[in-house]
Amino acid sequence: MSAARQPLPSDQESAPASATDRFAEYYAMPRAPWDIGRPQTPFVGAADRIGLRVLDIGCGTGDLAIWLAERGRAVTGIDFLDPPLAVARHKTAERGVAVNFLRMDALAVGEVPERFDAVTDCGLFHTFDDAARAAYVHGLARLLEPGSRVFLLCMSTAEPGTQGPRRVSEPELREAFSDGWEIESLEPTRFEVVPGIPGAEFSPGGARAWFAVIRRV
Repeated sequence: MSAARQPLPSDQESAPASATDRFAEYYAMPRAPWDIGRPQTPFVGAADRIGLRVLDIGCGTGDLAIWLAERGRAVTGIDFLDPPLAVARHKTAERGVAVNFLRMDALAVGEVPERFDAVTDCGLFHTFDDAARAAYVHGLARLLEPGSRVFLLCMSTAEPGTQGPRRVSEPELREAFSDGWEIESLEPTRFEVVPGIPGAEFSPGGARAWFAVIRRV
């Protein structure tokens, strides 16, 4: 079945699924809605500010991690599912680039023994409920030394409708990173998706989103 005709898992009549089951269903589709085959544009624009040791959290099939590695970064990508990681490793082999892909729950990032100059988060933050959001930011605080930065792309409340992930307001984002962080920039932008997937129709040009650069202090 083509991606243009297959509905999102959330549109199918079934019992409520865990996050693992739900995202496994997304990756069983020909393409997940967010898997556009290249980095989201805001990360490309911010590339010169992204440090040399990068942790890409919620890396999916690896496009951002691989793109950064091709530009001289030492990159570790983590995801909590094996299927997208298998695709990511296949891509690295095809393109002859080294990325360390690991299976890990994003809420456990504070336990990673390595230290990084930057974290990239492309569409992960907006998947969390309030408690998980707080735990995630706490983990990032343990992971990153002062001066390190988080580069975060998430869905904005400016995007109409209710389909897709949770929307995040500017006050919510600022509150989440109010203790021990400095938001250096917070700009409205777009989050591109694969066109033609029922249930993943957003504003023309991409879902309205925030792109934040946040420094650990």
